Amino acid sequence: MDNKPSDAEKDQELADIEANRTGRITFLPDEREHATRRPRTQDRGSRSRRRSLSRSSINSTRSRSVSEVPIEFRRLSYQLSESQRARPVDDDDDDDEPQFEPVNRSSSKKDTKVDDSNAEAFENLEFHSLPPELLCKQLGVSDADGLSPSEAAERLARDGPNALPHRRENYLLKLLTYVFGGFCSVLWIGVIIFFICWRPLGDPDPQPYNLGLGILVLIVIFLQASFSAFQDWSTARTMKAILDLLPAEALAIRSGQSVRVPSSSLVVGDIIKISIGNKVPADMRLLTTSGDVRFDRSMLTGESEEVEGVTNMTDENFLETRNIAMMGTLVTNGSATGVVVLTGKDSVMGHIALTTTSVKSQPTLIQLEISRFVKIIVCLTVFLAALLLFTWVGWLRKDHAAFMDVVAMLDDVMGCVVAFIPEGMPVGVALTLMMIARRMKDNNILPKGLSTVETLGCVNVICSDKTGTLTENRMTVVTAAFVDERMSADDAATAYRTSNTEPIRELLKAAAICNDGIFEASTLNMPAMDRLVQGNATDGASLKFVESVEDGSCQKLRDANPRVFAVPFNSSNKWMLTLHKSESTKEKDHENQIEQIDRPNFLLIIKGASDILLPHCTHYWSYKQNSIQTLDDDAKFQLATLQEKMSRNAERVIMLCQRTITPSETLGSNAFSDEIREEGLSDLTLIGLLGIVDPPRKETASTVASCRRAGIRFLMVTGDLGLTGAAIARDVGIFSGSADPDTIHTIISRRDYSQDSSSTDVNSDWSQTSLLLEGPSLSQLTDADWDVICGYQEIVFGRTMPEQKLRIVNEFRSRNYVVAVTGDGVNDAPAMRAADVGIAVVSGSDVALEAADLVLMDKFDSIVEAIRLGRLVFQNLQKVISYLLPAGSWSEIWPVLMNVYFGVPLPLSSFLMIIICVFTDLFLSLSLIMEQEEFDLLDLPPRNHRKDHLINLKVYIQSYLFIGVMETICAHAMFFLYFYKHAGIPFHALVFAFESYSDGFYGYTADELTYFNTVGQSVYFITLLFLQWGNILSVRNKRLSILQADPIRKERRNPWLLASAVISLAIAVFVTEEPGLQRIFETASAPIEFWFYPIPLAVGILMMDEIRKLVVRVWPGGWIAKIAW
Repeated sequence: MDNKPSDAEKDQELADIEANRTGRITFLPDEREHATRRPRTQDRGSRSRRRSLSRSSINSTRSRSVSEVPIEFRRLSYQLSESQRARPVDDDDDDDEPQFEPVNRSSSKKDTKVDDSNAEAFENLEFHSLPPELLCKQLGVSDADGLSPSEAAERLARDGPNALPHRRENYLLKLLTYVFGGFCSVLWIGVIIFFICWRPLGDPDPQPYNLGLGILVLIVIFLQASFSAFQDWSTARTMKAILDLLPAEALAIRSGQSVRVPSSSLVVGDIIKISIGNKVPADMRLLTTSGDVRFDRSMLTGESEEVEGVTNMTDENFLETRNIAMMGTLVTNGSATGVVVLTGKDSVMGHIALTTTSVKSQPTLIQLEISRFVKIIVCLTVFLAALLLFTWVGWLRKDHAAFMDVVAMLDDVMGCVVAFIPEGMPVGVALTLMMIARRMKDNNILPKGLSTVETLGCVNVICSDKTGTLTENRMTVVTAAFVDERMSADDAATAYRTSNTEPIRELLKAAAICNDGIFEASTLNMPAMDRLVQGNATDGASLKFVESVEDGSCQKLRDANPRVFAVPFNSSNKWMLTLHKSESTKEKDHENQIEQIDRPNFLLIIKGASDILLPHCTHYWSYKQNSIQTLDDDAKFQLATLQEKMSRNAERVIMLCQRTITPSETLGSNAFSDEIREEGLSDLTLIGLLGIVDPPRKETASTVASCRRAGIRFLMVTGDLGLTGAAIARDVGIFSGSADPDTIHTIISRRDYSQDSSSTDVNSDWSQTSLLLEGPSLSQLTDADWDVICGYQEIVFGRTMPEQKLRIVNEFRSRNYVVAVTGDGVNDAPAMRAADVGIAVVSGSDVALEAADLVLMDKFDSIVEAIRLGRLVFQNLQKVISYLLPAGSWSEIWPVLMNVYFGVPLPLSSFLMIIICVFTDLFLSLSLIMEQEEFDLLDLPPRNHRKDHLINLKVYIQSYLFIGVMETICAHAMFFLYFYKHAGIPFHALVFAFESYSDGFYGYTADELTYFNTVGQSVYFITLLFLQWGNILSVRNKRLSILQADPIRKERRNPWLLASAVISLAIAVFVTEEPGLQRIFETASAPIEFWFYPIPLAVGILMMDEIRKLVVRVWPGGWIAKIAW
């Protein structure tokens, strides 16, 4: 015989060498054939063969040209190893302590460093391999009495609380950013110069005007800082509110007594009890179990398949063995007692949380946009200030020395700074984000950071987890099938009520009595499908199905067929068997009380995997014949076809069989148990099949459709099998066609074709439709492959690990996509943190909630409303800024330029500039925050954040060259009109007046000329106030006429507009009429007619913009439309 190793063995050897070389731990699938430990090489080989069979339904061949090393599906161990490897390791630090010792997190800096940087931390642990008695001895605890309160308190003080690591905030840096960031950096210069102009430059007669301006600018700075701090405080408060929703207690044994303690106070060595419905509060070694305990690890792995808990080691790897219950996983069945071995950041979930917090937070898109705008404005401000300074030094100081001294020059320079910087914009932006965030909360969407809200409007790719996000994470029977008939669960219920055929009755009976699930008493008054079930997911689905057919039927069937014996389901046999007394058995028992002659008959029900039970079946219930028939080859072919259809629909198929058995041994004896186990799997009658799925949420399909209508690609990234994900994707519309999707082989074939072909346009020969990839195959992909993958519109990624999800996000982001990631599990957290927007559901893990930027408090379809509001916030922000710029920037800088270059008395003081920016305009801009969209924003494609900026050339043209020019001309006209009417000084006399505007000019004294200038400044200020009324009525709509969308009618009603206009008017009256302000800030009362002259001018501005909109609507391809904002 040839002893040469086979290709598969060679491949496996290469894989082992590669794993040893890289130091990675291969994480094997959960579905093992035996509960006991086997050699790892044998395990890997058998699983590799099974995986290849499961994938053969998608791909008939496997390309060997890329890599001869078979790809293993690696889970937690791989991900944790990679995340640890990314951290620096101190070679001088050696952990000499035994692995079973509790981790001391506070004893020394060295120990902490070792624990954080050891890439093989979990590989070397021995908690799972030590005998329970030895483990408890090493941990210094009695499994019966637990720790004493004093010992627990000592360990808690030493090791720290059982809490996950959080990102540490640098509060000093934040404080400095609040006070000196953005426009504040330039405003501080203004504060310093205003104070210097007051003293010492103002001595011996310092002007209170300069002191007042310095104080006022300081108030503006701290107002902006307060709003920024409030945003962060709101984020922290929201995060605390989310985390407060999480369970916070555990049942521990302390000094022999069972007591409830906060989960955060658990320590290594605590003995804790867990039962169905509990979340495991820390990593614990199982000491005892009820025999049927099972855990849902989907929070960690993304797989919906439950994991059986045992007391013995089943794998050498700490992360793979089933005698470790991991923190954050859910107990779905049974109960157990265990000893805590790892807490907080040392736990498996803690290490993943460390990976999550190590991902640096990137600035959001709106923060980048604001930063870009700030840089532009600051550069322009510095340029103009320098230009004014050079103008004074090189011209005015020589030719018009009496016109402007140093103090006046500095006042003008700072006036330029105050004029060009829209001081109210940061506050307006913050308030806009706050109001949209409030709207989101009203729609059960909780944004943790206000600046993240707008990023949703740019999202063009959504990567969504499947289990618990797109699906209900609640197993449900959707199909009831017989060999010769398949029907939906609803049709089966209807058939039972109308025809009451025998096969359906037998199927419902078997599903009810061969079932360990029970309804929670507190939910018995609820509809069957909404009740809570104590038991595993499969039993719960079957129980709800039976109960939904006829209320109370489960208990009736159980009462009529009491259980006398059971063999619980386990991963070795893959079936569950129950033995019941039937009505005939009860009658026989009654007769045997008198005369012990005949042995009773029992009804045996067995359910499990079809491939295990089918070989033992000889008959089947025929739905069409309403009788039992022989299971021949034709029937087996029908059954195989039926199973294939159900499997392609991602249904988990459960087979139910029955037989009548007459044991020879006495009930309750060991011999009776052995006899049932031996004879039970023979001569079975196949009743039927139940198809169980984790159904999509009712709103998922409409959500996917709405996202696609909005130009957003909706991708599925799941830890489940690719086939399962593909089936769900078809149900919810992620896959729109019925054809099989492309796979990794399509990508590789395209790569090979592009290398062999001389054609440069390879994509023209390939149709980019839907794509199905599995996580292990991602390691084969090149950058060119990812370019092709990112071109697919419909993608499902199956069998993905956290680091693979992270890679998927980074690949899309590196190609300039804006990515949102939705999920609920710990395994989703790293990708959520790396994404532009992380979205978690409120029922998710605390790690996912902390990593997310948005939390969906209710239905998944609220994400559509979040996207709409994200787009609305950008639209409204653009309107707010476009409203603020004409008066708050353009119309304020021209008075400074007119004063310096044309010698005109300053038309607008720095004080009134600040009042416009921070008060009158700001209040009016708040009404724009409340505006609704002009049209359905979901009909538009996502904003291209690289091209469509918040403040672009079109906005500058609209704000400066169109509205700004008109306002500047009108305001100056009113200023000169006042001088002409009330002082008799014509326009031509004021232009180039320079130092001649002094004592004796047109026969007036210096005080009188100062008074005329002060009143003229108030006139200019009042004119801008009213002109902005016309501006705000025009800026509310970019395209629609005010006749189509006025602020009065219900569709676009905005009562805030009128209220804010009244407030702004009141502020203007107060500023110009209050004697104290007149004395300090040199304001004056304006003639009454100048409170009315600007009104028709405001109407004129509105009409001019209405003409612009009309031209754009009539000639959408014209040059005006091209430059329109």
